[in-house]
Amino acid sequence: MLGAQKTDLAALRLKIAALETRPILAGTMAAPQSAQGLLPLPAGTLTEVFADQPRDAGAALGFALGLARGQLAPRRPALLILQLMGEAQEMGVPYGAGLSHFGLDPDRVVLARPATIIELLWALEEAMACRAVGAVVADIGTTHKALDFTASRRLSLRAAGAATSAFLVRYGREREASAAKYRWRVVPETSGPKPFDPRAPGPPRWQAVLEKGRLRPDGPLSASGEDYVLEWTRDGFAVADTGAEPLDGRPALPRPQPAALGDGLSQAS
Repeated sequence: MLGAQKTDLAALRLKIAALETRPILAGTMAAPQSAQGLLPLPAGTLTEVFADQPRDAGAALGFALGLARGQLAPRRPALLILQLMGEAQEMGVPYGAGLSHFGLDPDRVVLARPATIIELLWALEEAMACRAVGAVVADIGTTHKALDFTASRRLSLRAAGAATSAFLVRYGREREASAAKYRWRVVPETSGPKPFDPRAPGPPRWQAVLEKGRLRPDGPLSASGEDYVLEWTRDGFAVADTGAEPLDGRPALPRPQPAALGDGLSQAS
């Protein structure tokens, strides 16, 4: 009996030692061939994606959908996209057939357009509690008093408890206090050239600054935070040339030279 207790105690000590020496970001780093590509985020987090101008709405929503795709799994394949009814009429809604080009099955994408922000926040919380939902994206075009720090705290706790990630797409330069773990500022970047047609636009690119939270201690920094130029690949986001190594060690993608007007227009917007 005493020998078994000593064995259990020794095993517990080894387990604790392994946890203490584990890299800080080990839980957020994915394998190189993961569906999340080179920009992995842990499940069960609340993330904000900001665009300074409404004209960059497509880039911001596309970026959020790309992050959300990495949260989907066979047991949790559904993606819910929320927009207010009035705002959706002005900003437009995602195109299902186009989403399939980026690895999202339109049959597993649910679009909901609540009438009020209170209904949208309720739907967001309820969706995260559904075990079939892998991620929820809320595209919110204007500022609403109901979406304050208290509301974001509720969403953050629900996301962590349900292990379902939520992404809030917001617009404007002002930043309010929020319980979100990550906050991105996104603008469209000029696409890279295609290998066999340099004048044709290549895969979409984004310039994404991580204003809140950290992905890696040695990430490329700007005055606002970690600064990445990201390109879309079939595996998700890949880091282009930002002067830093990609998140999984693969070679950086070449950053395009300035093009003449009309050449290589970005597809991210």
